[in-house]
Amino acid sequence: MQNAAVVEKQGFGQLLKIRPYMIYLSAQAITRFGDSLDSIAYSWMVYMLTGSELLMGTLFAFNFLPGLLFSLFTGTYVDRWPKKLVLMLTYLSRGLMVSITAILYALGSLEVWHLFAFTFINSTLECFSRPAETSIVPRLLPKEKLLTGNSFSSSISRSAELIGLSIAGALIALIGISGTILVDAVTFILAAIIVGFMPNPDAADLAEAGITPTQSVEEKKTVLGDIKEALLFVKQHTLLLITTVLAMINNFCLAPLNVLQPVYVRETLGAGAGGLSVLGTALLIGMICSGLWIGRFGKSFKKSTLMMSGSILLGIGYFALGIPGHMPAFRVESAAVCMFITGFAVSMLNAPISTYLMEVTPRHMLGRISALMAVLCTAAIPVGSVITGFVAEHQSPPVLFMMMGFMMMLPVLFLIRKRSFRAI
Repeated sequence: MQNAAVVEKQGFGQLLKIRPYMIYLSAQAITRFGDSLDSIAYSWMVYMLTGSELLMGTLFAFNFLPGLLFSLFTGTYVDRWPKKLVLMLTYLSRGLMVSITAILYALGSLEVWHLFAFTFINSTLECFSRPAETSIVPRLLPKEKLLTGNSFSSSISRSAELIGLSIAGALIALIGISGTILVDAVTFILAAIIVGFMPNPDAADLAEAGITPTQSVEEKKTVLGDIKEALLFVKQHTLLLITTVLAMINNFCLAPLNVLQPVYVRETLGAGAGGLSVLGTALLIGMICSGLWIGRFGKSFKKSTLMMSGSILLGIGYFALGIPGHMPAFRVESAAVCMFITGFAVSMLNAPISTYLMEVTPRHMLGRISALMAVLCTAAIPVGSVITGFVAEHQSPPVLFMMMGFMMMLPVLFLIRKRSFRAI
């Protein structure tokens, strides 16, 4: 009977009773649904407008630039500003920018320079919203429910993305590219309205500091001073740095999969766009299942165990992608199984890493620290993409996937020998 009670407290059922968190989660699910629609519609729009794969790749890389340039500064301001207001304003602003994009395209007035300008603005707005989202969760959930909450949030978000990807094609056929992009804009505006109904997540911090919401908070430190404080915190917190390096390695190794997946599907699996959709769906389903599993059983394991198991499983799934090309039949189906394993492992890694970050970082520094971690992890993506382009000239995608899969498992040999990490 006691064990059953413990399981109930650790399960998703308890999260449903936390109204502020459910309001926040609803807004997140809506924005992820819109993002998945946009990922299809926007790609088609860019290709229809430019007809250039090179320009598409350049625009994709350009999307990461604001994060690398501004994240440390925006994270610092997020720590100072009301998180709820930051989310509402960024969601409304993104909805406005996406609406302008859709209208210009519908009128035939959208030009290439518009794409770069809107991409830069939207990515800059994300530099505010992402640290705000990370900062809000520990203010809505008690510490013992963070792992369950993060895994639940991952499953809900991936489910919303899966629904969006499933209907994106039909929606484009029904209302066109501009109409579908406009639906994405509406999701941001709706999410901003929903967040408006969420109780102030900073209320507890203000109460602890003896400050009322109507009082202004005197800023005693400069922005650069706050950034320096964040850097010192990470430098002194070795285990946080280790988990960040682990995430960087995984992002670096996953770059070939992101860049070469269309080539892999066409040349190795002998499939078309449908095969690409199957692999993407399998990846999302794996992430959803992993989130549900971690939410149900994750508290029974140490976070370090989940991280190391996730790294090994991710390496196995990635390495196995090199096998289907040698099979006489069922190549796409076999690759889909590998992608399911990869997706399952990604969530098994991300949930404990993000939870550990939220647990050890003081709440007043979460914006800065999460932004710093994002910069480090994001920097690994373009670096891996560039190296992938050079190596792909000499190696096929399956061989490259197997090499990177093996590389992903190597950090575990170091981590398993580190007692302080195993204690997490």
